[in-house]
Amino acid sequence: MKKLLILFFIPTLLFNCFCQSEKGNNPDITSKEIKDHITYLASDQLKGRFTGTPELKMAADYIEEQFQSYGLKPLFEESYSQSFNFISGVQLTNDNYLELKIKGDKFSPDLSSEYIPASFSDNIESEADLVFIGYGISTPSLNYDDYAGIDVKDKIVLALRYNPEYDSPHSQFDEYSSFRQKTTVAREKGARTIIFVNGPLPKTDEDKLMEFTYDGGSAVTGIGTVQIKRNFADQLFESQGLNLEKYQKKISESKTPASFTFKDVIVKIKTGVEEVQKESWNVAGYLEGNDPVLKNEYIVVGAHFDHLGMGETGSLYRGDEPQIHNGADDNASGTTGVIELAEKFANEKDNLKRSIIFVTFSGEELGLLGSAYFVNNPPIPVSQMSTMINMDMIGRLNEKNELIVYGAGTSSGWKELLNSTNSYNFTLAFQDDGYGPSDHSSFYGKNIPVLFFFTGTHPDYHRPSDDADKINFTGEEKILKYVYDITYKVNTAENKTEYVNVPRKESGTSGGWKVYVGTIPDYAANVEGFKISGVNEGSPAQKGGILAGDIMISFGSKKITNIYDYVYALKEHVPGDVVEVVVNRNGEELKLEVELGAR
Repeated sequence: MKKLLILFFIPTLLFNCFCQSEKGNNPDITSKEIKDHITYLASDQLKGRFTGTPELKMAADYIEEQFQSYGLKPLFEESYSQSFNFISGVQLTNDNYLELKIKGDKFSPDLSSEYIPASFSDNIESEADLVFIGYGISTPSLNYDDYAGIDVKDKIVLALRYNPEYDSPHSQFDEYSSFRQKTTVAREKGARTIIFVNGPLPKTDEDKLMEFTYDGGSAVTGIGTVQIKRNFADQLFESQGLNLEKYQKKISESKTPASFTFKDVIVKIKTGVEEVQKESWNVAGYLEGNDPVLKNEYIVVGAHFDHLGMGETGSLYRGDEPQIHNGADDNASGTTGVIELAEKFANEKDNLKRSIIFVTFSGEELGLLGSAYFVNNPPIPVSQMSTMINMDMIGRLNEKNELIVYGAGTSSGWKELLNSTNSYNFTLAFQDDGYGPSDHSSFYGKNIPVLFFFTGTHPDYHRPSDDADKINFTGEEKILKYVYDITYKVNTAENKTEYVNVPRKESGTSGGWKVYVGTIPDYAANVEGFKISGVNEGSPAQKGGILAGDIMISFGSKKITNIYDYVYALKEHVPGDVVEVVVNRNGEELKLEVELGAR
């Protein structure tokens, strides 16, 4: 018991020391304070601040302590904290079984070691004939269809992993080869469950099952998905007088589908996968403006304070042993920016005209979860939020003094303001677009002008080496003083910041796509379908009548249950196609026509 008390006391003491060191500090923005904040937030003690963890809660408590000590008012009634639930992962239920009945003999593979459901599998129970469908690919664009001439409605299908050109590093088939896409195709063809197996080719001693890990997407509804070990597929083929390796080689060399129904084979299967929900938090306080009218306008100064924890998701680290991803630049640097600006403005609160919200979000690394929740469950009406200023990775200012500013086109006066306030000799690089891979996107989707400050990526991005000793503390001090000057001018300006919807520039191709629609995904939505947070100005989506908040449920002939289905559907079209799109808008289904553009 004493040992437990000591273990509890040490981190508590450290936390209190950090917090107390900030009280009574010089209200000016200093590199010393920046270093103190980042050193704590990016310490091993907080274990990478993964969303929903006790360590993230420690960081939230630390931020709240700072806000409270500066005299900020709690934003959420009497609280500085806004909690929200999110899907942290998936787990297997007790309702999983698989039985293969091969000419009267029964085989029951062991769960996890001999077969595994996919993390995106729906919960399905089925007993049916088994149909071999080759690689499970059906794509008109490559004139290839493993389902040609075979009926799989209400059947269970067996598919080889990869594609006929498994030995080619640049095969056109690659983009049609994922477990998810093949599952979606099988559902469209009417199959009840799809079973995957690693074919004998390419030659390898490994026969690994897919990892049961949450990929951030919702389930492929209406169909079960599992993978079995190859020895069971060998037995299935042998029961038909066939050799799996020879059969795979025949399909791959001829690129001619050769699907068939197994004789005297019945499969009985039940898949059980459930989502795991956790709680996480945003932390926010505010300073009220003094102008009797303008105080009803709110400037939002924000940053995300979560990171990758032990590399549970999004890590670029390729080592075997899990390591703490401290996220000093991403984004203890931006979180520190919010804290320092809150202290600075709190010392000058009597000079403020507009009110200022200082907010730190969690769940950014999982898809802007916290900021999306914030704007969809706002503590004040979104219409009163006049500007959002976001800081994400501002700790690596280089010797060329380069500072990137996104959202520079989202208000007509931004560039003039940014240039005229640049007494720090930054080499400024402007990006007009208001959407991007950080929390400002959630606000821009609500028609709020945004600015996003960023010093660029580096070799330590999303790796355990993103530590506090690599931060340019003096450089961040300059950046925060610059952001302060800009925010102060916006706060005291005579007129409200004007919102501009920026046409999004598209260039090149992505993942083999050739078409452009212009939809902006709502990654935080947990709905059946593809929820849209916004559409680009002048895009095919906008011209076709698609609106922010719509949930796309079909695209052409394809059913859409998640963002992956949408991506797969795009691959089967070319620029100029006119596609019927069905959306759910406030509970009503609407049919729209969208003429696809070109990237």
